Amino acid sequence: MQERTLTSVAWLCVENGRLLAVRTEGRDAFYLPGGKPEPGESLARALVREVREELGVDLEAHRITPVVTITAPAHGRPGTLVEMHCFRAPGHGTPAPAAEIAEMAWLGPDDGHRCAPAVVKTLRHLTSIGAWSES
Repeated sequence: MQERTLTSVAWLCVENGRLLAVRTEGRDAFYLPGGKPEPGESLARALVREVREELGVDLEAHRITPVVTITAPAHGRPGTLVEMHCFRAPGHGTPAPAAEIAEMAWLGPDDGHRCAPAVVKTLRHLTSIGAWSES
């Protein structure tokens, strides 16, 4: 059986050595702020929309920078992979849970046990590039 692949976007917001993560209603693991692009929507436009909907933060669209694309098993979806395009961008506003977001947390490199597989791989990547001191 061939695995299905979902495309998603994620905002990498690192402050004070911690990565912003969110947990959606009914889920037991943390994800990165973001989501799936709508048909015909660019990855950057999807990122801006999703972060505004989930956290009330307005990203500076002209300053979105790709960081890494992570491929991992989709949490809670057997036979499905997620291809998560991770970006950095300055944002305006204080992040606060909205829409389907039940909780947000600032996670460090040792918090992988609380996260979906793609976030675990992202934490490892951030460690490998020394990103924890960036803000």
